[in-house]
Amino acid sequence: MSADMRLAGAALGCWSAAIGALLVPAGAGWAVAGSALLIAVTWPILAGRRPVRATRFLAGRRPVRATRWVVAAVAAGVACGAAATAARVGERDAEPLRGLAARHAEVTVEVRITDDPRLGRGRVGRDATVVVPARLEWVATGDGRRIAVGARVLVLGADRGWLGLLPGQRAEAEGRLAPAGGGDLRAALVSAPGRPRPIGAAPYLQRAAGVLRAGLQRACAGLPAEPGGLLPGLVVGDTSRLDPALADDFKTTGLTHLTAVSGANLAIVVGLVLAVARWARAGPRVAAVVCVVALAGFVVLVRPSPSVLRAAAMGGLALVALALGRPRAAVPSLAAGVLGLVVVDPELSVDAGFALSVLATGGLVLIAPRWREALQARGWPRVAAEALAVPAAAQAACGPVIAAISGGVGLATVPANLLAEPAVAPATILGLFSAVLSPLAPTAAAFAAWLASWPARWLVLIAHRGADVPAGVLPWPSGTAGGLLLALLVTALLVGFRFPAVRRAVLVTAVAAVLGAVPVRLLAAGWPPPGWLIVACDVGQGDALALAAGPGAAVVVDAGPDPEPVDGCLRRLGVRRVPLLVLSHFHADHVGGLDGVLRGRTVGGLLAPDFAEPVAARAAVLAHGLPRVAGPPGAALDVGGVHLVVLGPVRPLTGTRSDPNNNSLVLAVTTGGVRLLLTGDAETEEQLSLLAADDPGALRADVLKVAHHGSPYQDEGFLEAVAPRIALVSVGAGNDYGHPSPVLMARLVRGGAQVLRTDEHGDLAVLRDGDGRLAVSVRRE
Repeated sequence: MSADMRLAGAALGCWSAAIGALLVPAGAGWAVAGSALLIAVTWPILAGRRPVRATRFLAGRRPVRATRWVVAAVAAGVACGAAATAARVGERDAEPLRGLAARHAEVTVEVRITDDPRLGRGRVGRDATVVVPARLEWVATGDGRRIAVGARVLVLGADRGWLGLLPGQRAEAEGRLAPAGGGDLRAALVSAPGRPRPIGAAPYLQRAAGVLRAGLQRACAGLPAEPGGLLPGLVVGDTSRLDPALADDFKTTGLTHLTAVSGANLAIVVGLVLAVARWARAGPRVAAVVCVVALAGFVVLVRPSPSVLRAAAMGGLALVALALGRPRAAVPSLAAGVLGLVVVDPELSVDAGFALSVLATGGLVLIAPRWREALQARGWPRVAAEALAVPAAAQAACGPVIAAISGGVGLATVPANLLAEPAVAPATILGLFSAVLSPLAPTAAAFAAWLASWPARWLVLIAHRGADVPAGVLPWPSGTAGGLLLALLVTALLVGFRFPAVRRAVLVTAVAAVLGAVPVRLLAAGWPPPGWLIVACDVGQGDALALAAGPGAAVVVDAGPDPEPVDGCLRRLGVRRVPLLVLSHFHADHVGGLDGVLRGRTVGGLLAPDFAEPVAARAAVLAHGLPRVAGPPGAALDVGGVHLVVLGPVRPLTGTRSDPNNNSLVLAVTTGGVRLLLTGDAETEEQLSLLAADDPGALRADVLKVAHHGSPYQDEGFLEAVAPRIALVSVGAGNDYGHPSPVLMARLVRGGAQVLRTDEHGDLAVLRDGDGRLAVSVRRE
């Protein structure tokens, strides 16, 4: 056991030193490395001159060597981590690249792609940026100088030609340099507006892997969208077709590791090969060689990116050590993997995925066996004990990091993983067969993919149902403090559970908390409030509203500026179907989040104004091919109990302060006996035209969606004609426009309206209370 502890101490020292050295200049890192090396060399000698008591560790309480060797191992690890990181930091901060980035110089670069290019998140009216991790080979400046450099960069490409490049391939491009954010080893960002010029072909192994990956995508093309998009991610890490809404459900349910290649996938493949080798009566050495070959082949298939190599090291080393009948070698194998990977790539030390891989593997080899044995001692069958102990141990080990990142503790994670576990292996293995068969027998590959889709459908079902569990995520402080707090709590529970009194106290507390929470959830209105009629979503500086139109359905009016906020709002409301989507006009703060509305939802029709500006945003919206619904002034629509009448624009308005705003759709809506007026961004000119065209009584409404985020360009006569009881202002906190206008807010209050703002209250829901009176429920974060 002493060797285990020494190597583990060296790995922890290396990891910690790498994190620290990333945040300081290279000189400070070299100083730490030199000091640690001096301690590692001299400490055993100095400590050996006086008697040192043997120490005991809690695990097994077996005597080990003197602590001087543990201290020396930790110091040696610190020296390795600090030195490796300082060398990379010096490369990152070297001139002239640092100066060129600081000046935002326009340059020509040659880069070598280091990981798969991927699409970043885009917005309607704007092409999504292609994000390309790369290594800079040389840079040519405007004066003709060509400088050889070697540093990591992140290319932000505007042309989708970057997506066709493979890891290992080189390319030239023109672009503009910018400083990187810091905290990692990227020396600069390269904004490349044009098309890249490939230099030569990708390496043979990468091309071969590309053929198999493309074959798996073809085999999955005929499957339903959700399992068909999940399978390539589960098998080979290709998430290009994964539905974003499904990805969010996997994240909420704690199943994110299934949406991409992880140590679990590698363990399944190596475990299958090991089982076949043992069935063939192969000896331990032959079995080990076969497993390594299988692991290497699988890594080539899924692309040897840093994340995959990390998973291979974490999952493969521990599995092989345990499979060869040497379970005590699992800890030094894991420690050796951490030590080697951090020295080779110090940036992994601050990668959340690396931490989760290490912690999950540590939980499986250190915690899971003890929990399994404890359950078996209480009469549990071995299979059941193993099935519960593995996900519980992984969650206990990874929980602090997940809480620090997400600000929540998933209560559905262990049950979801427990239910998902039986489906992962068959989906992975059948999907792998499909990929291998695809170049030779496409029909057989499609059949294998169809078989794999059934366990994948089960995983999709678990993700959806787990994400819908009420209070499935317990709020928790985010950041380092929250992670450390949960780590201390988990450690205290792990130690305390050895004592029966502590176990009984925890059980009683948990039962009391559950029983106490149930009546509150049943009696108190949560979110969404029962019977909600309209919800103004908090999407920042923009508009997005939902009108209840039946179970799981809503008429959506505008989409906000970004996909994530509106998607989150609709998901919280349980909206899976949008029978009618209304876009009041085509400004980005009303249509930029359209992709969020479309995530995992069917849209029956699109109602939008005919006014053509802004041209690019309108074209991008129409490119989605949504069926158009005619909406001239006076048109009436009935959708799921929602009655809509188009009031404006009465006629096209040009030459105004903002023509797109003053050609916004203005709708009178009646739902649940409540009359609403939805005004888009209509300003004074359109409001006056509505007053002139209609009987002022036609504008009267119980609820007003205040135009243009509460801008001051509002007509007082228009507000008097509406005379709302409730005024909803959709506005972003701290915006640069001065919205909402204090004068306008005071005017609405004087008119008898209750004014509520999304920047102050979050999502706003209008409903009728138990007595039938109009009420508003708010959702604060």
